[in-house]
Formats: sequence, C-alpha cells, structure tokens
Amino acid sequence: QVQLVESGGGLVQPGGSLRLSCAASGILFSFNTVSWYRQASGKQRNLVARITTDGSTYYADSVKGRFTISRDYAKNTVYLQMVSLKPEDTAVYYCYSDSYWGRGTQVTVSS
Repeated sequence: QVQLVESGGGLVQPGGSLRLSCAASGILFSFNTVSWYRQASGKQRNLVARITTDGSTYYADSVKGRFTISRDYAKNTVYLQMVSLKPEDTAVYYCYSDSYWGRGTQVTVSS
C-alpha cells in the first residue's frame, strides 16, 4: 500500500520560513519524480515544484528563488524549503508521485 505523508505545515508570519516534508511508504522516490502542488481555498491545484530522479528541478515562477525542493533517498523523503513566505503562499500543500497523492498539509501565511 502506497502512502505519501506530508508534514511541516503551520501558521507563519509574512517573511517567515517553513520546511515541508513528504515521507513515502510503498514507493521508492529514487525511482520516481516527486512533485509538490498547492491548492488555495476555492482555487485549482497547481504545481509548485518538482524533482526528477536525476535531480533536475522545476519551480513555478511564483516561487522561484524562494522555494527549494530536495530529497533524501535514505529516508525516502522529499522536502520543500520555503523562505520569504507571502500571504499568497497560503494553501494546502500536496505531495504527488507516480499517480499517488498525499492528504496535504496546511500552510497559512498571515500576520
């Protein structure tokens, strides 16, 4: 049974930082591209960042220079380091890999 479990979300002030984690079981991230998506209330789910098996990364324009995706194969975990957070980054963040979704973690950026 495949499970992707996100963690690390929370409430942070504008300009703050958070690190999200996506831990997997039943699937090896070393063999799969892993993506982070986010969905703000009432809006569609959008791709935020992606890392491929060869380490190539992609970032949405809205997060370039502020978010960094990385992986730890030994822990079978992918991270999303987020700095200089803005209120518009508020959303539920989801991990996705090989057609599987996690349940998401809420990130709220507010003063």
